[in-house]
Amino acid sequence: MPKILLVGNGAREHIIASKLAASKDITLCIFASAANPGIKKLSQSYQVGDLMNNKEITTFAQKEKIDFAVIGPDEPLGNGVVDALMAAGVPSFGPSKTLAQIEGSKSFARNLLVKHKIQAYPKHKSVSNLEDAKNWLGELASEFVIKPDGYTRGKGVLVQGDHFQTQAEGLQKVSEVLRHDGKVLLEEKLVGEEFSLMTITDGTSFVHLPAVQDHKRAFEGDRGPNTGGMGSYSDANFSLPFLKESDVEVARSVNEAVVQALFEETDLKYKGVLYGGFIAVKDGVKLIEYNARFGDPEAMNVLGVLKSDFAEFCQAVIDEKLGSFKASFEPLATVCKYVVPEGYPDNPLKGKKIDASGVDQSKVEIYYASVDEKPDGVYMTSSRAVAVLAKASTIYEAEAITEQEIDKIKGRVAHRSDIGTKALLEKRVEHIKSIRNI
Repeated sequence: MPKILLVGNGAREHIIASKLAASKDITLCIFASAANPGIKKLSQSYQVGDLMNNKEITTFAQKEKIDFAVIGPDEPLGNGVVDALMAAGVPSFGPSKTLAQIEGSKSFARNLLVKHKIQAYPKHKSVSNLEDAKNWLGELASEFVIKPDGYTRGKGVLVQGDHFQTQAEGLQKVSEVLRHDGKVLLEEKLVGEEFSLMTITDGTSFVHLPAVQDHKRAFEGDRGPNTGGMGSYSDANFSLPFLKESDVEVARSVNEAVVQALFEETDLKYKGVLYGGFIAVKDGVKLIEYNARFGDPEAMNVLGVLKSDFAEFCQAVIDEKLGSFKASFEPLATVCKYVVPEGYPDNPLKGKKIDASGVDQSKVEIYYASVDEKPDGVYMTSSRAVAVLAKASTIYEAEAITEQEIDKIKGRVAHRSDIGTKALLEKRVEHIKSIRNI
């Protein structure tokens, strides 16, 4: 009976745990930063500790005699947990520290694409002083975007027109980032529709997952501050209503080219998930950024329709046998919506109880995120609390089911009711039509 270690404790890790636990004859052990009630029920052994303490994680893995690990969050990957586990004799589904730079350093990712002539990047400049920033912006004929070089959990990007209005205001923001980080990536502002395309790879072979659209803004109508993601949807055909077939093909080919480029640069094979954040623009597709793990909430969409044994899937990646693994998926659309504390993200109510016991889990799947289980129930923290996922033949059907069941959740909670609705999707389609003059 293989013993699998899962590192992490969010909703992303909850669905990973549920997929692993559904596999035949496996034992699941968890190393987490907090007690997730959903994950705890699926595991044989659950240890709460520091996700950035590699020694603590490897000691737990050796004590439990783990066969392989699956790493959920980004920061442990960037901290080299895969390398530490490998040194302790435990292979992992997840890239090494060197390869995780594709997420951990935005300038590394941009330089890789430029060097290997992977033509998917916008105009950009990595700067370490304000003078260089001023000079580059003086040559740019469009609005721009400010990106801290390191991990930002989807919340650190500043966009002209949203987070600042003028170039002078933007330079003030650049100055602030430079004081904090010492380096900043500046890019032209791209206009289009964003989508995520995740690819599972063993460094040689590839399984491309359904395209997903995430919704970062906190409030309906894409208003308010950025969050880790308020919800997402995918379609039954692996594409999205506003994408052309060629858009998806380009995103897949870029992911494959980047894996090959990483190998040529490092002589290391990328094993795990390469998540490309893309945007469909007037003349094709551009890359916004890379992540080195499953997205959250996008993991719920793509793993929600996975039919294959996920433990065997991970083992095939680790053993570099993905080419002979037959991955299969349900031909269904999905809608995932996050339930959050009232006031999230700027002034969330903390420590309030949430009760999802009335939800019909024959219709939707529930995944716990940032919550605290106590003897008298489940309590919210200051972050996203529960993800609700529905599957159906169309996005609209899945959205309706999600809304119906979210209404049964009790507590001081909020969510974005517009994600996956006909009105929002039609807005996306019309937007891309106007950009592409269709």
